[in-house]
Amino acid sequence: MTAAAPGWHARLAELGIRLPPVAAPVAAYVPAVRTGSLVFTSGQLPFVDGGLRRTGKVGGSVDVEAAAADAKVCALNGLAAIDDLVGLDEVARVVRVVGYVASAEGFTSQPRVVNGASELLAKIFGDAGRHARSAIGVAELPLGSPVEVELTVELR
Repeated sequence: MTAAAPGWHARLAELGIRLPPVAAPVAAYVPAVRTGSLVFTSGQLPFVDGGLRRTGKVGGSVDVEAAAADAKVCALNGLAAIDDLVGLDEVARVVRVVGYVASAEGFTSQPRVVNGASELLAKIFGDAGRHARSAIGVAELPLGSPVEVELTVELR
């Protein structure tokens, strides 16, 4: 699909993907904010049914594949927040993804982890899912999460 193609919900249905309910904030913030033609999500954790899928550090108790799957969940949670705020079908393109990876000492494969989010967005949005990105290793994340992802999208 291209940026001009309508129907991201239809694309999700084609892929057999359902957006989760919007994750409740764990502190004093909102899940997403619109300014002009951009929507910024807050950092999304890999919450499923109100709880983290796992805790730990990548390269330690969490392997890269599990963390990449968690990054995918984070991206879905971000899309749910965007959908709740403006409607997913209003998205023209994904602009930027920032991924934070709770990293064990010496772990340097943060980009492989954040690929979980990036590859999902490309699968859903096609060329409109190509984005700028940062993959950052950190010592700790909220609630012991192994990964956190922020999305920025442009609206039609």
